[in-house]
Amino acid sequence: MPPPADPALLDDAVDLARRAGELTLRWFRSADLVIDRKTDGSPVTEADKAAERLIRAELAERWPDDAILGEEEGITDGTSGRRWFIDPIDGTKAFTHGVPLYTNLIAVDDEHGPAVGVINMPALGETVYAGRGLGCFCDGAPTRVSDRTRASGGYLTTSGFDYWPEDMLAAVRSSGLQMRTWGDGYGYALVAAGRVDVMVDPVAGAWDLAPMPVVIGEAGGRFTDVGGVERIDGGSGVATNGHLHDEVVALLSPGGPARLD
Repeated sequence: MPPPADPALLDDAVDLARRAGELTLRWFRSADLVIDRKTDGSPVTEADKAAERLIRAELAERWPDDAILGEEEGITDGTSGRRWFIDPIDGTKAFTHGVPLYTNLIAVDDEHGPAVGVINMPALGETVYAGRGLGCFCDGAPTRVSDRTRASGGYLTTSGFDYWPEDMLAAVRSSGLQMRTWGDGYGYALVAAGRVDVMVDPVAGAWDLAPMPVVIGEAGGRFTDVGGVERIDGGSGVATNGHLHDEVVALLSPGGPARLD
């Protein structure tokens, strides 16, 4: 087993996520919010850019030898063997529509793999965070995934259904799982806190998923891509309470079972 993460990394990641979140609230529901478009057509705002700049500036002071991968500013090389992942606003569409379910995501990998993960929900005043071997917490209180062992009647959440393959969507509809769209980083926080049983992102980037292996794992659940591989660079993410994971992955696979139970 890899050693526990450095608690100082977790403390700093939580602090930076909360500070970045507080900064984004300056623009949240602001009448003068300007929404630009990236080359892929996705929205970006000054709040996204300012939050990432704040985190990067602080990391340059606190952990200057660490590498960084951020959604807005790309890669900064490092020499320490650690890498920080930054998604300054996960759920920018929610943010621009005044929906308070957006998150600030920060993660750290070290030479042993995923070490720290933080999901901050600034408009809700809540933070879920974990360190490898240190546990998972919601605002200081230990948190755990649900204990549901049957899919039927359980809750599956996602960021939206418009990019789900039709066969995958039909299989979940037939499974007995209740489907909701409390998505983006917020959906993974719900799994870690035991409030829902499954979160699925059929399409996601590494910065969207980087906190999830340690957050979900330390809460007692499992995180993989839709193919069941434990990775953040597979273009998709699935988090469950662990009991349902193999069944959910089978359900999401092409030609998967029509029902889980």
